[in-house]
Amino acid sequence: MKRSVLWSAATTIIVALAAPLIGSTHVSLWKAFSGISPDHEIFFYARLPRVLLALLAGAALSVTGTLFQCMLRDPLAEPYTLGVSSGSSVGTVIAISLGWRLPVLPAILGAGAVLLIVLGMSIEGRRISSFTLLLTGVTMNSIAFAIILFLHSIASFAQSFEISRWLMGQLDAVPYPTLAWMAVPVIAICGLVTLRAPEWNLLAVGEDWATSRGAHSGRLTVFGYIAGSILVGLVTTLAGPIGFVGLIVPHALRLKLGADHRTLLPCAFLVGAAFLAICDVISRVAIAPAEIPVGVVTALCGGPFFLWLLRTKRRSLWL
Repeated sequence: MKRSVLWSAATTIIVALAAPLIGSTHVSLWKAFSGISPDHEIFFYARLPRVLLALLAGAALSVTGTLFQCMLRDPLAEPYTLGVSSGSSVGTVIAISLGWRLPVLPAILGAGAVLLIVLGMSIEGRRISSFTLLLTGVTMNSIAFAIILFLHSIASFAQSFEISRWLMGQLDAVPYPTLAWMAVPVIAICGLVTLRAPEWNLLAVGEDWATSRGAHSGRLTVFGYIAGSILVGLVTTLAGPIGFVGLIVPHALRLKLGADHRTLLPCAFLVGAAFLAICDVISRVAIAPAEIPVGVVTALCGGPFFLWLLRTKRRSLWL
């Protein structure tokens, strides 16, 4: 356990140190720290904030994906496939249309509302149907996309441009106070989720099993869904709807490390952060000096992975 977490932490630290130095323009680390210079401006005001945002967003999405897969006991569950990201996107687009600058609350409410609808439609007796869950998630994605298109069509030119750019999932350099504002709840929520790792292990087996072992499965499930909705809402507000991070990272780690959430959750936090930061580097250098939206890069990676996972699910790949 400790070795896996240490390796994950080392990987994340290396990526975090290297990513700000990579781009279409060479940056001298010595000049960046020496004072006012183009290298200083590029490093501290263009690349470093963007990398920090990628680290936070990747960690939050990866932990949320791990959480949803545990509670639903389905390897295909993640914010994007369940429609939670789309619900958060609707809330944010509404806020942009109304001129709100930090639409955190609408994004969280949108994510929570869609999650409640998806779960309500998928509950059959005392169990959740994975098939209905996926179909409902796809349907809610379509409904959310239709609402977004409608709002986009009636928006002003400036709002339309902002919505279009934001919908592609774009990491930008944001002010350091905004990063600090995002980092506090993301790290705190992920820490609280990780502290309850033994209970997630019980819930992953089944609600009856968790209850028989002394866990309050109902409260635990409510806590998990609220935590996941808040994390997705926070990420969507600043980075847009970035898909598949919560699918690729948790499942790859589960195949490598096993299903013990005491190891899985901290590793998901660290590796998810590194994964999205690497995707952001690819988006910056692939066709430099132009950029590819990072949401496009994650979709190109995650789409084939999702199809492979959907096929292998028949062979009981879930651990």
